[in-house]
Amino acid sequence: MKSGQAEFVETSKGIQKSGLMSRRIAILEFILRIVAFFNTISSAILMATTNETLPFFTQFIRFHAEYNDLPALTFFVVANAVVSGYLILSLAVAFVHIVKSKTQNSRILLIVLDVAMLGLLTAGASSAAAIVYLAHNGNNKTNWFSICQQFNSFCERISGSLIGSFIAVALLILLILLSAIALSRRH
Repeated sequence: MKSGQAEFVETSKGIQKSGLMSRRIAILEFILRIVAFFNTISSAILMATTNETLPFFTQFIRFHAEYNDLPALTFFVVANAVVSGYLILSLAVAFVHIVKSKTQNSRILLIVLDVAMLGLLTAGASSAAAIVYLAHNGNNKTNWFSICQQFNSFCERISGSLIGSFIAVALLILLILLSAIALSRRH
């Protein structure tokens, strides 16, 4: 009789430890979602407000560089805005994971949606990275010259925006891994 009671006590302590660990993972996921939201929204705002005008020969002829001149940068802004909207909405579900420990179905849903948002954000950041590379280095074979010597502020802002977006990509990968770990600990 006593050995059966000892086994039950050990098992309940294991359950308590597992519950505490899953709550810690849920809190970490919540914090990472907030940080990823700020990265994506700041990247979208930074890129969307980027423009620079330079005079050419006279005051009346000017060169103007703006993010929406290039479709890849427009896609970058839209992708970051969509992902930031998703991240702010997913905070409610992430909060439920902190409060309740048995949330397997919602965790699976978040993993699927996180993977979809990761794909969208990676596509947007990668397309913008190609344009930023051309802006900085140009392409001599096709006679595309780098514009960053002339449009220095424009290039600095789009590069900074790109860095924030790639940080959000890394955070989304970490969120997916944490959710998978939390799911695997339940079985």
